[in-house]
Amino acid sequence: MTDTVKLSTVLSAMSYALDLTEGQPRGHVARSCLLGMRIAEQIQLSADERSDLFYALLMKDAGCSSNAARVFQLFGGDDQNAKRGLWERDWRKWGEMIAYALEYTEPEGPPLERLRRLGALALRSNQRELFEIRCDRGADIARALGVSEPTALAIRAMDEHWDGGGYPTGLRHDAIPLCARIVGLAQVVEIYWRRGGIDAALDVARERGGRWFDPGLVSAFCSLDPGDRVWLDLRSESLSDAIASAEPIERAIRADESRLDRIAHAFALIVDAKSAFTYDHSNRVAAISEAIATDMGLSAPERIRLRRAALLHDIGKLSVPNRILDKPGQLDADEWEIVKRHPHFTHEILARVPVFSEFAYDASCHHERIDGHGYHRGVQGHGLSVAARIMATADIFDALSAARPYRDAMPLDHVLSTISEGRGAQLCPATVDALFAVTLRTTGGLAPSA
Repeated sequence: MTDTVKLSTVLSAMSYALDLTEGQPRGHVARSCLLGMRIAEQIQLSADERSDLFYALLMKDAGCSSNAARVFQLFGGDDQNAKRGLWERDWRKWGEMIAYALEYTEPEGPPLERLRRLGALALRSNQRELFEIRCDRGADIARALGVSEPTALAIRAMDEHWDGGGYPTGLRHDAIPLCARIVGLAQVVEIYWRRGGIDAALDVARERGGRWFDPGLVSAFCSLDPGDRVWLDLRSESLSDAIASAEPIERAIRADESRLDRIAHAFALIVDAKSAFTYDHSNRVAAISEAIATDMGLSAPERIRLRRAALLHDIGKLSVPNRILDKPGQLDADEWEIVKRHPHFTHEILARVPVFSEFAYDASCHHERIDGHGYHRGVQGHGLSVAARIMATADIFDALSAARPYRDAMPLDHVLSTISEGRGAQLCPATVDALFAVTLRTTGGLAPSA
């Protein structure tokens, strides 16, 4: 099947995960891509440049999770709301910046704490840091996927502004790569189109032209007729078909087995970057799952499928704000309900991807339990595949072994004792036994008897 699947098909479906962590409605990245490619067509960009731009547009928010924790530290409220609101105001203007800061900074906090955070936000160094983290990480992830260097550079510079007032470097005019200038314009006009239609999109382009945006690109965008096909494409129920049509056919990249592994690893990095407490969690769960599967005698194809599912099992966690992920105390009922929804989003995202849909259900079952008391479906043991059972055991082993904002990492003997207590009720006995066998071989005798 991978012989016929394009990289763009996979990335356009996976982009919905990026929309979650940016606080944008689903389809933001896809619609931004359509707008950017229409602008490229309007200025007659070459096929090579359109290919570079196409992947930059699809991966523009690849680094968005990496600054989520810092956004939470600075604002103290909901990082996703703060991220979304940033593009809905012209933060280059003092009045707009103050209004934005007042709306999103510690909205329910004490006055002195709000004042402290407002002072920190006013520092240009802190503003630059937020963009720098996001843009550098996004470019690095694009490179890890094996796309072109111009694509990576476009992602890094997409938040630069025409007059030099953007970030992270303060580039001006033609020093900003052309593809980056198009990405910067497309992502903002998409937001305003969604809020107020064609007129709102054209108005923001004209108003920020010459400051945020390249005047030539603004002129090309504003020359689009109200009946232009792009406005219909933006409202399409099948954005993936419109995306497929926008890609330069002769530059299409196939998603072979090696590239699918790269995609799974890249999105694992995106997920784990959201919080310092989940750093490398997905990779560890994948490694533990594969070790358990090997001990249980699963075939090589089954292990490959399992490894990818384990790498992507927490992709739905991009929907959880850092005020919850990084909360040092106990979660309240509403916060816990938000956490419990993340496996639903894992399934929803992966089910959209042709080559990942086959393990979407299993990946979303990593918090289910044999006795049916897990979440989010409450599936009992007979409804859980071997792969789902393995991931559940691997996930809890790594979660207990790592530090969390509310506790330190547990010693290995305590971790194994806790897992042993759940054997047969919460966790599949065969997967627990395999985990103990793997642990025994790697630690030299710490695993308790089953």
